[in-house]
Amino acid sequence: MLKLQCNGSKMEKCCCGKMISRIPTFETLTMLSFLKHHFLNPLKELLHDSKTIGIGLLCCTVVSLLLSNYSLTNINYIHFWNNSFVENHQQHLRIGIIQLPNSILQIINDFLMTIFFFAVAMEIKREIVDGELSSTKKAALPVFAAFGGMIVPAIIFLFITKNTYYTNGWAIPTATDIAFTIGIASMLGKRIPNNLKIFLMALAIIDDLGAIVVIAFFYGSTIHWIYLILAAAIMIVLYVLNKLRFKFGVAHFMLGLILWYCIFNSGIHATIAGVAFGAIVPKKFLQQFEIILHNWVYFLILPLFVLANTAITISSNFSVVEHQSLFLGIVLGLVVGKPLGIFLICFMFTKFKVVNLPENVSYKTLLVGATLAGIGFTMSIFIATLAYNNLLLQDVSKMATLIASALAAIIGVVVALIYLPKIQNETS
Repeated sequence: MLKLQCNGSKMEKCCCGKMISRIPTFETLTMLSFLKHHFLNPLKELLHDSKTIGIGLLCCTVVSLLLSNYSLTNINYIHFWNNSFVENHQQHLRIGIIQLPNSILQIINDFLMTIFFFAVAMEIKREIVDGELSSTKKAALPVFAAFGGMIVPAIIFLFITKNTYYTNGWAIPTATDIAFTIGIASMLGKRIPNNLKIFLMALAIIDDLGAIVVIAFFYGSTIHWIYLILAAAIMIVLYVLNKLRFKFGVAHFMLGLILWYCIFNSGIHATIAGVAFGAIVPKKFLQQFEIILHNWVYFLILPLFVLANTAITISSNFSVVEHQSLFLGIVLGLVVGKPLGIFLICFMFTKFKVVNLPENVSYKTLLVGATLAGIGFTMSIFIATLAYNNLLLQDVSKMATLIASALAAIIGVVVALIYLPKIQNETS
């Protein structure tokens, strides 16, 4: 094919002698513009909408529970997630001296969720560096609220489960699911002031930070110091590379992968590697990496996590009555303790003029937000898998979390529909 220039336009002469223009026609440009504005842009907005994420995870939960309890699929479905690659029922698959996760469920919970926590860590760092947590004035109220929202549910849970072997699950009702909470708040539209959504976002981020600390210090196993020392050495190398302004790229991610392996084998939960690695990402890359990971995390990793971890068979052996203190501890911790802790500590600190409520947020509006924060879901389920080795206790904890999260969402929505239309313009 012969290429020619004709009046500044690129033309090509094909083998049949016809002149073909390679400049897009007006019709082509119009079609591309139509596709962008009417399909691609709305799709992009949809994928970044908390409502879409929440609905997607809810659908995964329903599908998983149906498959787990349908007679033709339940055995194969649960076996698919939980079956060990090597039938030794140990956590680690040994390949020579290499030790890796030993089931699909463990790959999801120990490896893929590390990527989720990597994204969470970057979000926390970005908010601390240049966001809603970047100043004491901005961060004070969400920090107080998150503290109250973790302490009160834990106290309620420990009170209900005292003198039992359930007490190790005290952290299960302390978590808030950021995607569901913000998603439900968004569904309420103009009834929820934008400043309350920002407050809930900041609270949930601090709540995630609290959950990370809890996982690191309370839900590890026997410490293998050689791996922990190697992990610390890798973190030092990563820190030095940043100080030397070494371009953040493949070398850092390879070291991050080794960091994950060391922490996975150290006795500390492997997801802490994601937090540690996220903390060393330079400020200028935070938003870029968050955007890259967003769809992978919220439309692949979290759906897989929900599908795998809600594979719960509700049968005659599934006795809530037998484990009622565990069940009630989680339900009351999330539905009662979470909003009570958040609301009371915010009320106390605002009344004593230590901090102020966000603009256009009343105490009634705050109560709705605090109630929605009782949606524990993914993070509570994740902690349940760490708190108990007994699969039945895990399943009871997960079911309690699902019921409590549903109740918190329903109560929050009902209260909002009853009260918020009348008070949406109040400021106190």
